Amino acid sequence: MIEQTITPVTHDLGQFQVRRAIPSRERTMVGPFIFVDQFGPAQLDIGSGMDVRPHPHINLATVTWLFQGAIDHRDSIGSFATIRPGQVNLMTAGRGIVHSERSPQDEREAGPQLYGMQTWLALPDGQEEIDPAFEAVTDLPVVEDQCAKAIVIMGELWGRRAPTTTHADTIYAEIVLAPTGSLPIEAEADERAMMLVGGEASVDGQDLGLYELTVLQPGQAMTLSSDKGGRVMLLGGEAFATGRHVWWNFVSSDRDRIRQARDDWSQGRFPKVPDDEEEFIPLPDQPKTVSYP
Repeated sequence: MIEQTITPVTHDLGQFQVRRAIPSRERTMVGPFIFVDQFGPAQLDIGSGMDVRPHPHINLATVTWLFQGAIDHRDSIGSFATIRPGQVNLMTAGRGIVHSERSPQDEREAGPQLYGMQTWLALPDGQEEIDPAFEAVTDLPVVEDQCAKAIVIMGELWGRRAPTTTHADTIYAEIVLAPTGSLPIEAEADERAMMLVGGEASVDGQDLGLYELTVLQPGQAMTLSSDKGGRVMLLGGEAFATGRHVWWNFVSSDRDRIRQARDDWSQGRFPKVPDDEEEFIPLPDQPKTVSYP
């Protein structure tokens, strides 16, 4: 039932940890998902906060989902949104966008909490260079019974479709199981994976490892269950016929396009982020996100 298990690489950022499951040497994509980070849970010191300075993206969409805390998002097309639990932020980079992510002031004063997911979706062939866009969606379908609750973040699951834009067939959901809770996992998507992000859970009797990305065999309906309670992310969608390259914050089917984006960022040709124009992340010599052969 389980095709592959990927142990994420953990980056310790001082007051919190980020766990990166893909891209990895074992696997680069699950459906359109080409980057899966999990961070927290963490309680930061009063007066401190998360400050991800302005940085660029191309040919992808970023998806931010929080379990706890809040993040202020700003981008170069003028969007501003405070991300909170229950709201999905989808930023489509397309031909190019710049954004920053910072803890809101009220969070800093109280001591910020950070616990959530940051994922990237590769844009499909023919849509990599679409116009940049942003949406914050809170009206998400909820499927629940006494012992299980699932929020459909993207795509269609359990007969309910999220209003969030999808460029390729995509499924994404947060599942919270109370003790003895269970939920069927449908087989329709080409590729599916789960990540246990809290508590404990199993799929068809096989235990999920905490923070591991568990890739499910395609074409098989399964049951997710928990004896003591747990929180699980389900993600996947259509398999891409053509490969994608990753370098730093850039994703593309064309290596030359990534080289162009590197030059554009180093030469200051990307647009600025309104109200966050003073700082930026410089182009790294050795990025932590790289293509794997």
